[in-house]
Amino acid sequence: MVEHVYRRAAASPAVSRVIVATDDMRIADAVTSFGGEVSLTRADHSTATDRLAEVAATLDCDVIVNVQGDEPLIDPRAIGEAIAPFADPAVSMTTLYHRIDNPADLANPNVVKLVVDRAGFALYFSRAPIPHARDPRDGWPPLHRHIGLYAYRRSALLVLAALEPTPLERTEALEQLRALEHGIRIRAVETAYDSIGVDTPADLEQVRRLLAAPTSG
Repeated sequence: MVEHVYRRAAASPAVSRVIVATDDMRIADAVTSFGGEVSLTRADHSTATDRLAEVAATLDCDVIVNVQGDEPLIDPRAIGEAIAPFADPAVSMTTLYHRIDNPADLANPNVVKLVVDRAGFALYFSRAPIPHARDPRDGWPPLHRHIGLYAYRRSALLVLAALEPTPLERTEALEQLRALEHGIRIRAVETAYDSIGVDTPADLEQVRRLLAAPTSG
């Protein structure tokens, strides 16, 4: 799976270098076996953001993208969409979201939901169905799910990783809430390119079927 993620990230013209950050020698060996670059990190990181920041501290770059290792179907064009907002120097962090088209996703805690403001910044992320429709007769607003990809200014990433984990982050087990609770705005970009995070054995089987299909990329 990590090779699929690596090659899709490397296929993005917006990306100049791809590094797998891990503390697991089995993953490191798998990456080197297909010619990928790997950076071994400490084993005590509680989140991917913290692990990423350890590697970022050694790099000379402005923007860093975190493509999570459980996103083997991530589209290279989606990575470019996450990077595009950094043309605005005021943007320090971005992520992606996709319209929910399967009602079952609302009740699935492994599908992270988010709501955004009118300027396109994330208001909140949750494993619970949000927003709540107090009276469904009034209809539902657009419902969105989070795609497991972030991009950061390197400087913002280092600041974020140095901050204490926050109550909402711990409650939801969602590291992006640390940024929101500390006042770091996250530019949320709606993407047409779908992806499936592998959180369960059923997710893995679905991804395997899609990758085996003749039209898979």
